[in-house]
Amino acid sequence: MSVLIGIVFGAVIGIGCGAISGLVPGIHANTMAGLLLSLQALLLAWFEPVVIASAMFAALVTHTFVDCVPGTFLGIPDADTSLAVLPAHSLCLEGRGEEAVRISALGSAAGAALSLPLAVAFVLVLPALQPGIDWGIGLIILAVGGYLIVVSESPGWALAVFSVSGMLGLFSLNYSFLAWPTGGESGVLMPLLSGLFGIAVLLRASHGLMPAQHFTGIELLPRAIRRGSILGSLAGALVGWLPGLSNATANALLTSVIGYDSNPREYILATSAANTVNAFLGLAAFYAISRTRNGVMAALAAAEEIPPATALLLAGALAAVGAYLLTLLLSRAAWLFGDVNVTRLNQGVIAFVVLLSLFLCGPFGGLVLVLATAVGCVPSLVNIRRVYCMGAIMVPVMAYSFGLA
Repeated sequence: MSVLIGIVFGAVIGIGCGAISGLVPGIHANTMAGLLLSLQALLLAWFEPVVIASAMFAALVTHTFVDCVPGTFLGIPDADTSLAVLPAHSLCLEGRGEEAVRISALGSAAGAALSLPLAVAFVLVLPALQPGIDWGIGLIILAVGGYLIVVSESPGWALAVFSVSGMLGLFSLNYSFLAWPTGGESGVLMPLLSGLFGIAVLLRASHGLMPAQHFTGIELLPRAIRRGSILGSLAGALVGWLPGLSNATANALLTSVIGYDSNPREYILATSAANTVNAFLGLAAFYAISRTRNGVMAALAAAEEIPPATALLLAGALAAVGAYLLTLLLSRAAWLFGDVNVTRLNQGVIAFVVLLSLFLCGPFGGLVLVLATAVGCVPSLVNIRRVYCMGAIMVPVMAYSFGLA
């Protein structure tokens, strides 16, 4: 099998794995990479190492495209969609779910296109500055969090929600060893973010029937598409390269320049671009400075043989094309949700999230879910934006950067 054929075959396998992880809440591309790694000895009897590595990275790229679907139609966030699920699900409740998914796919496609020049620039400039960058991450996050609180409608409540959610994030992550190992090391993020941005929203969601879903085009000006793509890609590049950050952090950073309530479509596009760029820049950081930014990179580091970066970039590009077309195809399923009883749908989603949290993390996951839901209900009660619940991610990152956790 030639190397090129192996890359293409691996990309096809990765698209299938990424589609499963993106569509099934609670499963991440890291899970698929771990599965491929565990089957490595068996797979190497049939395939070259480049096939397995290509499949791992292609699964990660595909996941960044497809994970918008359950968030849009069901309102279930994961570690990558968190805040972005709010405007996307709101559009779905207006009958524009297909538009929301198509905007997300467009953002991810733009992110994939901008990833290569950003990766080249970062690889050439940042390795020499890495020690200073590692130390300054906490200050950057602190500045962003402080700015969001100061411009809040109610700075006092914003600070309270940010602080309490931050303490909950520290508690959840510091004691994640109490969770069952089913969900992996980061499995506790599922009940944490689902409580803050999922169940807390669904409990106060509208009732009645879901409106008929219709698609009349993407209502975004070319200027907004360009701005959202560039800002999202820059945010994704930062969190992809810098240690301790994630897509959830990028979502929070973007709210300081693009309001998810005032510019929902541009925000969806920007966060989707950040999601995909994060995957490619994580790969660049892996090859340039030997840092593993996510579970997929850790799996690659443990693989039998690490192929050249060009091989995985090609697999990622192929996966981006395939995942974009797949996401557009999935967006057409929006009509299935027309006239669905919203109350029963929300109740079913809540029950599913509860069971999934218990399955992934056991009783500890249930406790985190209850606490996160309680904190997540506060913003709507005191009339502030839900972005301040991102303290659950931002405070642990600051603590990590300052050497406090």
